Amino acid sequence: MRLGWMEIVVILAVVLLLFGAKRLPELARSIGKSLNEFKKGMKDVTDSVKNNEEKK
Repeated sequence: MRLGWMEIVVILAVVLLLFGAKRLPELARSIGKSLNEFKKGMKDVTDSVKNNEEKK
């Protein structure tokens, strides 16, 4: 399922209505930080699995 430009506009409008224009930059920063932490965690897990496989 792919999102078209119209669906993206609707989603952005709903987000703007829910959070307001003043909170959007704060929300984007927190989402970015969360994604960064998630990626770090996933990298740690994959590194750990690779190390365990090498030891066998």
